[in-house]
Amino acid sequence: MLEVKNYEFWFVAGSQHLYGEEQLKNVERDTQDIVDKLNASGKLPYKVVCKGVMTTADGITQFMKDVNYHDEVAGIITWMHTFSPAKNWIRGTKLLQKPLLHLATQYLNEIPYATIDFDYMNLNQSAHGDREYGYLNSRLNINNKIVYGYWGDEEVQKEIADWQDVAVAYNESFNIRVCRFGDTMRDVAVTEGDKVEAQIQLGWTVDYWPVGELVDEVDAVSEADIDAEYKKLSEMYTLNPQDNPQDKFEASVRYQLREYIAIKKFLDDRGYNAFCTNFQDLKGLKQLPGLAAQMLMRDGYGFAAEGDWKHAALTRLLKIMAHNDRTVFMEDYTLDLRKGHEAILGAHMLEVDPTIASDKPKVEVHPLDIGGKDDPARLVFTGADGEAVDVTVADFRDGFRMISYPVDCRKAEAETPHLPVAKQLWTPKCGLKKGSTEWIKAGGGHHTVLSFRLTEEQIHDLGVMLGVNLVEIC
Repeated sequence: MLEVKNYEFWFVAGSQHLYGEEQLKNVERDTQDIVDKLNASGKLPYKVVCKGVMTTADGITQFMKDVNYHDEVAGIITWMHTFSPAKNWIRGTKLLQKPLLHLATQYLNEIPYATIDFDYMNLNQSAHGDREYGYLNSRLNINNKIVYGYWGDEEVQKEIADWQDVAVAYNESFNIRVCRFGDTMRDVAVTEGDKVEAQIQLGWTVDYWPVGELVDEVDAVSEADIDAEYKKLSEMYTLNPQDNPQDKFEASVRYQLREYIAIKKFLDDRGYNAFCTNFQDLKGLKQLPGLAAQMLMRDGYGFAAEGDWKHAALTRLLKIMAHNDRTVFMEDYTLDLRKGHEAILGAHMLEVDPTIASDKPKVEVHPLDIGGKDDPARLVFTGADGEAVDVTVADFRDGFRMISYPVDCRKAEAETPHLPVAKQLWTPKCGLKKGSTEWIKAGGGHHTVLSFRLTEEQIHDLGVMLGVNLVEIC
């Protein structure tokens, strides 16, 4: 399984020396207590590290510089416990190159009417300090996140956790490296894109490798390694030869496992974490990778078909954000336009990630009408019921555009005995007609990433962090 490094987030409180050293000690005590309890809650996916109280412009500026140069730090969380003069934050905030969450909270969640005095008021000025600080970030056009509410509430902790996942994905976006085996599909528009601009804005490195280089790796795979993978495959999935002779079935499955092992080694040896293939460029390969691609996506690698490097990268990026939980490459395939049944059937010729399967996937071998190669093995299964978000990326002359809508997913209404593919039904929450019309109008393509784990807000936050144009339908 592809791993993401163990990031952490630095937490600081803002204050000043106006109220005396004793109050600053109280600010520091409260800040450490919040951090300790956030970590102990078990709600946050990444550790929070308390970095104390910021009181001067010089200290804040040095803190921001330190954040930038510590690779393990994915972002910062700030809280204005008292009144922190916003001018102190200008230089440091302008230097910050990582995501910022402004936690607008208060140490206590109530007003102690019977005991409240001026000392309490001076110390607990979050309502005052957070607005002073918020003005500064707005004035600087900082695309920061604001989470408002009592820090001990579960819903507030969930908001922080969701933002942490987005912030980590943002950092990891600059570590995404896509290996293109062949070029994009001939004559297709939506799979094209500016690879240099993608590296500048999104951090994605996209490299071409001739298929012949992969063929050498495929040919070098040992039979013993294939045997080991075949055994694991048979334990995880149902082997379903159907009408295929046993030797043909096994030969097809074993070749896909050969491709799986070879592609994984190729990617790992060269530092890639996403890849794309093209059925028009398979010289030297016996089969288009099907089962192989599905298994690699299951392992956390990004993938897209037809040379679509943008969605190979997006798949990897959203898998990072979702902890590889039910987040998959998908394609709008065909439609149900009957009243009361309106839906998109999402599928692909071969390559749909099995992490969304509601049944035990079957390993099957069937002919493939394109590519002119041997019949490939693939995983066949039915998708799941539930709420999800569907996302695509398109390249326009004025920059990248991220288009998304929330969807209601459900299993296919019936079996498809003559279409042996993985399949998933979904309908935009605003309706098939409105959702699809707006999607088409915005220039959204047929390749997408569908996630049962991620939320609309997380997709929005990611788009804001990356600085792409957002089209949020519904």
